[in-house]
Amino acid sequence: MPSREGALARAATYFDDGSYKKLLTDLVAIPSTAQEPGHEADLRHYLEGAIGPWLERLGFAVTIHPNPLEGFGPILTATRIEDAAKPTVLLYGHGDTVRGLDEQWRPGLKPWELFEEDGRWYGRGSADNKGQHALNIAALEAVLAERGGKLGFNVKIILEMAEERGSRGLREFVAAHRDMLAADVLIASDGPRVEPEVPTIATGTRGIFQFDLVLKLRPGGVHSGHWGGLTTDPAIRLSHAIGAIIDARGKILVRDWLPQNGVPAEVRGVLDGCPVGGGEGAATIDADWGEPGLTPAEKIYGWNSFIVLAMLSGKPDAPVNAVAPDARATCHIRYTVDTDPNTFEASLRRHLNEQGFGDIVIENAGVRMAASRTPPNHPWVRWAQESMQKTLGKRVQIIPNSSGGLPGDVFVDHIGVPLVWVPHSYNGCKQHGPDEHFLIAPAREGILAFTGMWWDLGQGGTP
Repeated sequence: MPSREGALARAATYFDDGSYKKLLTDLVAIPSTAQEPGHEADLRHYLEGAIGPWLERLGFAVTIHPNPLEGFGPILTATRIEDAAKPTVLLYGHGDTVRGLDEQWRPGLKPWELFEEDGRWYGRGSADNKGQHALNIAALEAVLAERGGKLGFNVKIILEMAEERGSRGLREFVAAHRDMLAADVLIASDGPRVEPEVPTIATGTRGIFQFDLVLKLRPGGVHSGHWGGLTTDPAIRLSHAIGAIIDARGKILVRDWLPQNGVPAEVRGVLDGCPVGGGEGAATIDADWGEPGLTPAEKIYGWNSFIVLAMLSGKPDAPVNAVAPDARATCHIRYTVDTDPNTFEASLRRHLNEQGFGDIVIENAGVRMAASRTPPNHPWVRWAQESMQKTLGKRVQIIPNSSGGLPGDVFVDHIGVPLVWVPHSYNGCKQHGPDEHFLIAPAREGILAFTGMWWDLGQGGTP
């Protein structure tokens, strides 16, 4: 008789006998970077030549759509409806990647070739996001096989190819196809666990508000000997302006940027005892950096952060003995749903003026990716947690939103679905730099966790 244990055994065999590694090898080999020109055909091939045929074999009706915005990658939708009266899950993923950065990978590694070493699979897209959505689809295949070609629920899939360019066009597409994509819940995978060994559910993501700080003082540089000490140095002045925004230990001084009532009680409760760790090779967690009085988990899952992404004055690659004419810094705020990004620019302008920096200009300000959050105690979230804990035999950590950004707001706004993000990666995976990799042990747990959830969805008793 078909059983949950039988489905889990099928998934484990698929992973352990090398079949999943072969699949991931083929997916990574497609250089589907959305951030470099000349790869438009690769973006389409990922959908037409790899994912689309696989889904059709699993009984999905597949369509590949042009992006509503010119110049951005296509979008795949796939539907498999067994019974309209049964639950429908929406599965999201993205097949595009960041730049390959070929010359920056360490010797022996190449971005478009999967390489196994020390419990890791190296390759561009292995963690972000090819490896993650491939696990979830492979889990569907295991349940289909165990139930003799039936799931017991309905599945809709949307796979975009412009996430690494801010998911441009996705909002317009979902708004235009909301009826086709209607579902009871979004269950998908992207981003990191709180720690490599801790299975995690995130119920949303932080948003990104980005802007430039600019000070332009003169048409060109002037002699540092004749003018140094007499004329304003824009780099120094901009540095002090940044120091007025955030102190030397990372505390944000523009207090209007922050949740006015502190970390909400529900968020604080779900983060009580939540670990934070990047794993081997990750950046350090500095206890005295950031907002005083918050735990590390509250700082990245329940609070806002300010980051200077880049600064430039003069020509660092060819410095000359001159006081530079201008200085520029690109900055962003990672923010939760507990703050309104529409107030950020005005708050910053007011703060800079009050601190004596009225000459600093704010340019290109705006939301790059909106924040989202489903209540951590939502019935679908708790259902997923119970299913995963049954499968994996250990505690599953719920966080109110992941520390990074994902387009969950699009699905909340236009479809009204609760969000259940189940990440399979970890903070140290180097997903936007050289040497990106996927940890094998969490990946194996991931395929089992999703096989268990897919099985349980078909058993009834869902929220």
